Amino acid sequence: MSKSKNVSSAGNQQERLVEFKNWIIGFVDGEGCFSLGFVKQSDKKEENRTRRGYKTGYQIFHEFAITQGESSKLVLDKIQKFFGVGNVYINTRYDNHNEHLYRYVVRKRKDLLEVVIPFFKENQLRTTKKQNFEKFANCVELISKDTHLEKKGLIRIAKIADTMNRKKAGKNLARILRDHKPTSI
Repeated sequence: MSKSKNVSSAGNQQERLVEFKNWIIGFVDGEGCFSLGFVKQSDKKEENRTRRGYKTGYQIFHEFAITQGESSKLVLDKIQKFFGVGNVYINTRYDNHNEHLYRYVVRKRKDLLEVVIPFFKENQLRTTKKQNFEKFANCVELISKDTHLEKKGLIRIAKIADTMNRKKAGKNLARILRDHKPTSI
């Protein structure tokens, strides 16, 4: 009889895990963000040396983030514990809002490739955020193959990034990068 109780208990744990995964999917659909940023990193002349920038003149910044007010910080802690990667940071506010913001952030490429991306490939998002995730995953995978280290690859990634997170045509990051020439000192 205790055997059937254990089987039932294991079944309940499995059901709770599925429910929690579904909750994470819904939460990320509403509050999550998959983003790519481009930071200019050309060579810089310093007093005693030249600090070498990136060959293309740009560094690509990738992150998965969820932001919540201080009163919901425990939710971010639970998500961080579930994934086992990333960190929860405070964004101290000094404006007219009643509480500070907290962000659960995963930026480490290895964590994105081995934990976050596989989770969202297996447990699909249900809103338009799904398309942003797919573009994000594609770009992180391209970056992991060092595609971004050449101008052509950087522009390819920028074109994808230009279509993410409700960006409207007009910013055209790819055009800016195509015309950019890294400075060499």
